[in-house]
Amino acid sequence: MPSFSRRIWPALVLLLFPSAVTAEEPSLVDGWHDVWLFRFLVNILGYSTIIIPGYLLISYFKRTNYAETGSGFCFPLIKTCVFGNEAKTSLLDDTSAASRNEADSGSTLKQALKLIFCAAGLQVSYLTWGVLQERVMTRSYGAATTDQEGEKFKDSQFLVFMNRILALTVSGLWCIMFKQPRHGAPMYKYSFASLSNILSSWCQYEALKFISFPTQVLAKASKVIPVMLMGKIVSHKSYEYWEYFTAVLISVGVSMFLLSSTTDKHPSTVTTFSGVIILIGYIVFDSFTSNWQDNLFKYKMSSVQMMFGVNLFSCLLTVGSLLEQGAFFESLGFMTRHSEFAFHAVLLSVCSACGQLFIFYTINQFGAAVFTIIMTLRQAFAILLSCFLYGHTVTLVGGFGVAVVFLALFLRVYARSRMKSGRRGAQPLAQKV
Repeated sequence: MPSFSRRIWPALVLLLFPSAVTAEEPSLVDGWHDVWLFRFLVNILGYSTIIIPGYLLISYFKRTNYAETGSGFCFPLIKTCVFGNEAKTSLLDDTSAASRNEADSGSTLKQALKLIFCAAGLQVSYLTWGVLQERVMTRSYGAATTDQEGEKFKDSQFLVFMNRILALTVSGLWCIMFKQPRHGAPMYKYSFASLSNILSSWCQYEALKFISFPTQVLAKASKVIPVMLMGKIVSHKSYEYWEYFTAVLISVGVSMFLLSSTTDKHPSTVTTFSGVIILIGYIVFDSFTSNWQDNLFKYKMSSVQMMFGVNLFSCLLTVGSLLEQGAFFESLGFMTRHSEFAFHAVLLSVCSACGQLFIFYTINQFGAAVFTIIMTLRQAFAILLSCFLYGHTVTLVGGFGVAVVFLALFLRVYARSRMKSGRRGAQPLAQKV
């Protein structure tokens, strides 16, 4: 980064966001690059150096009608990236529904073994991922004794890149080994989900510097509240009474947990505020990712193709930003100095990639309701495991609040499944009449 930018950015952060700066170390002059808001803005700047030229190229190709007039060696690549096959289809929905029906017709023992396999795979992958995530972001490496401080890893973006590069490799090999539908979406459309996905992942890692892991898990479990609010305000959606009831329960449970939490680990109200802001960023970016992916599924594509496309652009954006900041080789240097961190980072990426494959397989075999129940249990186990391993204290009131949150989540799953089964049961009656 040019020296001019290095002088200007800290001044802007100090001027515009003094509260975010006070959450950091007192020696700000020596370590302004450790301020989370500054790192976020620098990451955005790095992504823009890739996104803006890409946008200009795409606009040029569309304006000149390159799909009709273009030719040459690069024509197939440009056509795939910019134009694709614009035909949309719902064929994949029928295919996944048919595969679930075939699975339902199998033996009970076989289905039970499949369900145990999926549940065990999801639990092991994401529980290990959660433990490692907290270990990497909150603990130091290289301390020979308990008196030594060691060295902490600080670059969340490098961990995002590690996760995405392995997920890209796994999904690419999957697409090669197993037959996939003919791809139709323009490749550049994945970049929108990729940008929001890496920003949400960055916020997820970064938040652990300011809040405890159980707090983060509960915040992620309560995403339904802002989603419902946005649906009501933006899309004018209507919700059932049980949806409002469970949303209120989740709000009460989360409030009980947060208000009863001890403040010995995070005494600064500014630090807590920073953690809340980062978590809000995670929820916003993650909500956009899921909605954009839903829109992309209108094209004829499989979940693994979606995984490949999103991770492809995520790798391009993160590695470009890391190289521009000089953080890529700094992180590699940290890995060479601390072999334990290298093992944790690789295992973290393996768990993330395997977890994504288990998600696709579980939804394909048993549907979204079963998957949601398994993942809700995983969140509860993750809180218990984190408290056991890292000594987080949860008061009796806080524990009751956690129980209220997960009770509300299970009520949502139950009510939704009853509603769907009621609609399926009512359909044949209407046909007979």
